[in-house]
Amino acid sequence: MPRRKRKFEVFSLSFLDCMCCGFGAVVLLLVIINSQVAVRAQKSGEEVRGETSRIEEEVLDGRKNLVRLRNSVDDERERELIVSGEARRIEEMIRKLRQELASSPNDTTARKESIEQLQADIRQLEEANRRLAARAAEPKPETGERIRTFVGDGNRQYLTGIRMGGSRVLILLDASASMLGRTYVNVVRFRSMDDARKRRAPKWRQAVKTVDWLTAQMRPGTKVQIYTFNEQARSVVDATDGQWLTVQDGTTLDAAMKSLRQVVPGKGTSLINAFAVIKSLSPPPDNIFLITDGLPTQGASAPREVEDVKQERRVKFMVDAARSVPRKLPVNVMLLPMDGDPNAAGYFWELAVASGGSLLTPSRDWP
Repeated sequence: MPRRKRKFEVFSLSFLDCMCCGFGAVVLLLVIINSQVAVRAQKSGEEVRGETSRIEEEVLDGRKNLVRLRNSVDDERERELIVSGEARRIEEMIRKLRQELASSPNDTTARKESIEQLQADIRQLEEANRRLAARAAEPKPETGERIRTFVGDGNRQYLTGIRMGGSRVLILLDASASMLGRTYVNVVRFRSMDDARKRRAPKWRQAVKTVDWLTAQMRPGTKVQIYTFNEQARSVVDATDGQWLTVQDGTTLDAAMKSLRQVVPGKGTSLINAFAVIKSLSPPPDNIFLITDGLPTQGASAPREVEDVKQERRVKFMVDAARSVPRKLPVNVMLLPMDGDPNAAGYFWELAVASGGSLLTPSRDWP
C-alpha cells in the first residue's frame, strides 16, 4: 500500500512556541530598560535638587557679602563727608584770617594781642585734654550706669554701626512659627511639639537672648516698650499696649523679660501690623530694633484660608510695611535668616538704610 504523504501546516506547534519565546524576550527587554530609565531619572533628580540647594546657599552667602560691602561703602562715604566738611571749615577760617591780616598790615599791637590770646586758648585746650586723658585712664566700675547686665557665651564683636541710644526705644520681636527653626523642616518638626519644647527651640532662644542683651544696654530714665508680633502685635507686659515703660532700677525690664520667656511662637507674620505700633505710642519712638527672620507672609489682615504664599506677594507685603514707617525714624534690623528666603536680607537692608538704621545678621552663638 503506498505511503500517504504528510500534510504541511504553516502554524504548527513549534512555530507558535518560537513566536511566544520571541515575544517574551521583547517584553523582558522592555521591562529591564524601563527599570533602568526610572533609576537614572531618580538619580538625576536628586543631583538637580542637590545642585539647586547649593546654588541657593551661594546666593544667600553672596547677598550677605553684598550687605556687608554696602555697609562698608556707606561708612566710607560718611567719613568722606565729615572730612570734606572739616576741610571746608578750615579753609574758611584761613580765608578769614588772611582777610583780617590784609585789612590791618600795620596794626602790630592788635596782632600781638591776637597771638597772645590764641596761645592762651591753646594752653587751655591742652590742659583740658590732659584732664580728659587722666579721667579716661581712671578705672571704671563694672556696671557703669547700666541697671541690668547680660553675660553671653558667644564670641561677640559688638554691633558696629548700630545706634544703641535713644530716649524712647521700641523693640519688635517676631514671634511667628518660622522663629522655631532655621529650615522649614525644623519649623514643621517643632510645630508638632508641646509649648515647653517650642520655647526651648535654639533659634527662638537666641531671639529672646537678643532682646535680653538690648535691654541690658538701657540707661536709667529711658522709656522702652517690647512688643511681640505674628499676625497681630502685643506688648509682652499685660495692659501696657500703647504705653511707655520707664526704666528705673531694672525691675520693669526684668518683669518684661520674664513675661517674654513665656511666649510661644506661632502663626504667620504681619510686619505692617508690627509697624502700626509706632502710631499707637505717644510720643513716638526715636529708635526701633526689629528682630525677625524673613519676609512677611501676610498683610494687615490674615488670609481667608491656609495657603502657600508666593514670593511676589511676600515682597509686596514687605514693601507696604516699609512704606508705613514714619520718615527719619531709624529701624535697626537684627536678621536671623531663614533658609530658602534669600531675598529677605536685601529688602531689610533697604529698610534699614532708608530709615537711617543698620542691619545685623548675628552668628548663631550671639549674644
